[in-house]
Amino acid sequence: MDKNFIIGLVLIMLMLVGYQFLVPKPVEPAPITQVNSDSAKTVTVKGALASDSTQAVASAGDTSAVKISQQDLVIETTDSRVVFTNKGGILKEVMLKKYKTFDQKPLYLIVEDHNKFQIEFPTQSGNVNLAELYFTTTSTGKTLAAKDSAIISYRTDLGKGQFVEQNYVVHGSGYVIDYGIKSNSLVAGDKTIRFDWKNDLLKLENDMNENRKAITVNYYTDGLHSLSQSPTANEEAKAEDPVKWFTIKHKYFLAGLISEKHPFTNVDVKTLVNVNDTTIVKTANVAAAIPMLAVQKNEANFQFYIGPNDYHIVQTVKAENFDQNVYLGYAFLKPINKFFLVPLFNFLEGFISNYGLLIICLVLFVKTLLTPLTYKSYISMAKMKLLAPELEELKAKNPDDAAKQQQDQMKLYQEVGVSPLSGCIPVLATMPILFSLFFLFPNLIELRQQHFLWANDLSTYDSFIKLPVSLPFYGNHVSLFTIMMTISSIGYAYYNNQITPTQPGPVNMKMLSYIMPLMFMFVLNSFPAGLTFYYFVSNVVTIGQQLLIKKFVNEDKIRNILEENRKKNANGEKKETKFQKYLAKSLQAADEAKKKQAELDKRTKRK
Repeated sequence: MDKNFIIGLVLIMLMLVGYQFLVPKPVEPAPITQVNSDSAKTVTVKGALASDSTQAVASAGDTSAVKISQQDLVIETTDSRVVFTNKGGILKEVMLKKYKTFDQKPLYLIVEDHNKFQIEFPTQSGNVNLAELYFTTTSTGKTLAAKDSAIISYRTDLGKGQFVEQNYVVHGSGYVIDYGIKSNSLVAGDKTIRFDWKNDLLKLENDMNENRKAITVNYYTDGLHSLSQSPTANEEAKAEDPVKWFTIKHKYFLAGLISEKHPFTNVDVKTLVNVNDTTIVKTANVAAAIPMLAVQKNEANFQFYIGPNDYHIVQTVKAENFDQNVYLGYAFLKPINKFFLVPLFNFLEGFISNYGLLIICLVLFVKTLLTPLTYKSYISMAKMKLLAPELEELKAKNPDDAAKQQQDQMKLYQEVGVSPLSGCIPVLATMPILFSLFFLFPNLIELRQQHFLWANDLSTYDSFIKLPVSLPFYGNHVSLFTIMMTISSIGYAYYNNQITPTQPGPVNMKMLSYIMPLMFMFVLNSFPAGLTFYYFVSNVVTIGQQLLIKKFVNEDKIRNILEENRKKNANGEKKETKFQKYLAKSLQAADEAKKKQAELDKRTKRK
């Protein structure tokens, strides 16, 4: 046998023996138990850490920590698809099954790469970010029937026999997820847990600018508070009082957390916006403190609401005034929306599936309700029309003295028993409804993605013509419903002006009645098509009502009534109305003021 071969073989044997003694054996990893679910595998492991940076738990005595991969657990309900993750034991994704984005993609309110929950949990060795820990669970993914529910429990060890447990209850229907956190931590009860929620709000509707105007953070103390809804500026605020609930509000959707028993303290809210970003509308951030004592007593119970901002859904949520997330207008208009228009709208929904036809029926109902006032208004205008020749004669007597003209007109109204203000009553009665709709329609999720004629979505503007450039105060599109509304408003103004005499004064009211619709054409061009369609139908129905009333009105009878009133007032037989008394006082005051001015002018000339 060759000498070199023998030497080489001995060296190889020595190397193998030396390797066994000199190199330590690898440590066997902790055993991992896998639980199969419908769509994910849940990992059970003791004290697992997401990164080497969480030294607080390791130093607390947990020496069996190992790194493992993230595992998901999926719960399907009738309304949502909820995904949990063992990393942090948090909600990873929430998709709403009954809604789509403007481009018909699945609608997510929580998305893994655009949502971040963090809980800074105090331990005897320092704070631990629970989002960096891997939790264990024996729960499995499943599909729930409407009346069923599922409990998902996540638990992790903090060392020295201490643990943190997060529990969720997902219901088979609805958008509320119960959430609780408990621990046997020995940390003093006066400590607080810092909760931080950062959420990128993705583009769910077609108009980015309108989306940015609508997005805000609402929070409720003893009343509702909201961040300013600027489309271009960052906003932030600090709650001065404990917060019972807060919501991150899209235009038509909410993601929020409710804590009725132990309100959040030290709450900071903010919204950040990057106007150049075409994907993320805004980024919302809410930071709050949770009492440690509530966690130790197993009283840290909360509710997530992640769903549509639908008035009839949010008002069923068991939280004080949670329905205020749906903005129904100013305080004096809110009752009209809350107790009249919203119930009426939902009542009509039970019979009419086409929302364009529903709006027409809504107009007809409201206009029918106001028919007596419309009739009274027409009678008043008919009286004014019959007085027009006399009014023109009075104007001719003092062509250059508007004050004298107005004074003579008031005397004439007093003689014949006519109140020029009576024609304004139906308008004043209708205005609150029109203003209420102005606030209601942009917040009415029922109109979202409802088609009618050429409008693909009645909750936003109908872009009948797309302009190559964006015009100041108008936009880059032409809304045909807004054009129709403007034309009908001008037509209504023209009809009224034909039967209404010109009133003296510095402002030509007839001209103003034509200018206002043109101004609103610019204002409402980017408002919901449902709103401008309502205004259009309302104008058409009002004109039709007045034409119909005209057929049943006898002008000769009205002329006779005016003459009888004139005779009675001349003979002192007719009792003065409050308006006539007001006119008399006004005329007397005007006469006295005129006499004083004349005397003052004479004295000035003498001097």
